[in-house]
Amino acid sequence: MTEKKDLTAAKKALMKSIDDVYEMYMWMLSLLVEITEYTSIDATERANKHLPTAEDKNPNLKLQLNKFAVTLKENPEYIAAVKKYRINWMADPEFVKAIFNTLKVTQEYADYLADPVNELEESKTIIKYIFRKIILKSHNIIQAFEDKFINWSVDKEVMQGMVAKTIKNFVSEDPFSNKLTPISQDWDEDGKFVEDLFVYTLKYDKDYQALIAERTKNWESERIALMDTILMKMAICELMNFPSIPVKVTINEYLDLSKDYSTPKSNSFINGILDKIMGDLKRTNSIKKAGRGLIEE
Repeated sequence: MTEKKDLTAAKKALMKSIDDVYEMYMWMLSLLVEITEYTSIDATERANKHLPTAEDKNPNLKLQLNKFAVTLKENPEYIAAVKKYRINWMADPEFVKAIFNTLKVTQEYADYLADPVNELEESKTIIKYIFRKIILKSHNIIQAFEDKFINWSVDKEVMQGMVAKTIKNFVSEDPFSNKLTPISQDWDEDGKFVEDLFVYTLKYDKDYQALIAERTKNWESERIALMDTILMKMAICELMNFPSIPVKVTINEYLDLSKDYSTPKSNSFINGILDKIMGDLKRTNSIKKAGRGLIEE
């Protein structure tokens, strides 16, 4: 009973970690919107200065009307997600203010304000600049994300890709016509795969460890990176339990993962060990694929 509870809790934590990536993505989109809206707050502060200049009295509010930001904040998916995750950057407005103050002294912002064009595609240029060159280089903002999301260092690249894709894919000024970037194109299927891979890897952990141990007898256990062992177990699990996934796809996928998440030498090490294990599994007819040709490398 305890093992079952532990597995249930572990699966819940896994799915929560995936949802965290989407929440992180939404916090970033919301920050972009808040920065554009901060234009009006800045304008009010400038107008209330003791000795406001002519520019202070008549500021350029083009960013507040940025077509991408306006379309995004009226998007139903965006509105629902902001509510779901209770996103509120203005609970600590200093974050938004600092980003805006950094932006407003840049040449890129001056050029944006000077350009009379305010079409949707043109509006994306300054948004991409704010995202890539200011937000992602702000120590305070990065620290805020690290404090909120424990897996920031691992997940940030996925989040960045989702934001970039969203900016690219927003092509209509009708907020109902654009779609946010999903965590997966088919989460019903992909979510089941993730959960099954997780469960089977844990269920047959000792068996997979024995296969790896047999082929790493000449290696001291402490010399094998823990991530290498985890990736090899997942690869073996996929080879043995997912008949529709070609062998070559599985091997290549885990070799790619090793480049991102393990040591510089892991790729060749994992490749060598998996190649030997593959031979063992083929000899015992332990790899059964549903389609013709799926077992060949």
